[in-house]
Amino acid sequence: MTLQNINRRDALKTIAAGTLAVPMVYRHHASAAPIETVYHASFGASGMAGSDIASLTESKNLKLVAVAEVDLNKVGEIKKRFPDVKIYQDWRELLDKEKSLNSVNISTPDHMHAPITMRAMQQGLHVYTQKPLTQTIYEARQLSKTASEKKLISQMGIQIHSHEVHRSVVATIQAGAIGKVKEVHSWSGKGWGDTANRPDRKDEIPKGFNWDSWLGVAQDRPFIGGGYYHPGNWRKRLDFGTGTFGDMGCHILDPVFGSLALTSPKSVHSYGPNTNEYNWTLDVKVKYVFPGTAFTTDTVELTWYNGALRPEANVTGLIGNAKLSDQGSIYIGTKGVMYSPYIAAPVLLGEASGGKVVKMDGRNHYLQFVEAVRGNDKTSAPFEYAGPLTESVLLGCLATRFSKKTLEWDAKNLMVTNEKLANQFVRKTYRKGWEVEGL
Repeated sequence: MTLQNINRRDALKTIAAGTLAVPMVYRHHASAAPIETVYHASFGASGMAGSDIASLTESKNLKLVAVAEVDLNKVGEIKKRFPDVKIYQDWRELLDKEKSLNSVNISTPDHMHAPITMRAMQQGLHVYTQKPLTQTIYEARQLSKTASEKKLISQMGIQIHSHEVHRSVVATIQAGAIGKVKEVHSWSGKGWGDTANRPDRKDEIPKGFNWDSWLGVAQDRPFIGGGYYHPGNWRKRLDFGTGTFGDMGCHILDPVFGSLALTSPKSVHSYGPNTNEYNWTLDVKVKYVFPGTAFTTDTVELTWYNGALRPEANVTGLIGNAKLSDQGSIYIGTKGVMYSPYIAAPVLLGEASGGKVVKMDGRNHYLQFVEAVRGNDKTSAPFEYAGPLTESVLLGCLATRFSKKTLEWDAKNLMVTNEKLANQFVRKTYRKGWEVEGL
């Protein structure tokens, strides 16, 4: 298997086979008191949750105690693999009853990441939460703050963060291989969007599926079957997912943020089209302007594209005859260019073509978390890093509601300063009876 042919599933296997040595760069982290066995619960049983469970339980020091899954039709494999595991449909009941837990993973639809993670942290549990960390910017800020205040181990599920290729991109940029970076273009060909309106119908709720618990903090509405929401198309819906940008932005922009040490953007501009009343749009182009860092020029522009949109010819022409990958980034520096296909070997071009990519080994993103909970390691994507990354990605998602407008961003106060209507999407109101303290 060559680096050029690695897909995401292969990458997860590669990460799981990595060593547990100390990662290249750490920020300030919490440390856990030493324990032998980690008693763990999962929120979600199949799909990404099933993958997370499989990877976490590769550690002989982690025991899966309980699972919360709203769809009982999807717990068969978990019950087969872990006969003693306790099954709940209501995540709140699990947290109320399971008092032996040390840690949890939250691998649900996006709209439930923040409420479950916050409630778990309030009970002193260490948390592994899938990307994007939250569905709103305010939630991301609050989770980061709480994890820090309570000194909890946290890790966002951007597993590719620990892949050798990702780490090599970060190391090569920070070594100055292309000089100071002045602009970056990143893209994904995925299509988590929908231009149609919501169907005007009410379908029968499948047996064993708790629609009320699936809705969780979202406002009540009729169930629509045929895969409209469950199990995967919630990603397209404004109230439940974050579209392609939220789904893949935290993966693809992770090495961009990591290598350039980006902070919060100064502004963001969406080139359209807008979302509709119910769904994220299919084709997105969003440009950010960030303050400069030690690895960039005075300011740095980052442009994101997804769906059918890609960088223009003057940018793609920089990679010569290479075929543009379906997902990836092009870094343009003062001394050359780096082409970084998603989970594939980066290439130095232009003035930098004679240079060398810094080779890094991989890490095990999941077992790193387990060992951090046991007091033996530190995580490389804690919420103090993952929270600001998620905030910036979600600001881009928010911008797609205001096409062809430049939104000026006040990160300290979590506020768009020049478009008051935009601020209603920074934070959302939870459904009555599902409120969570701190959110």
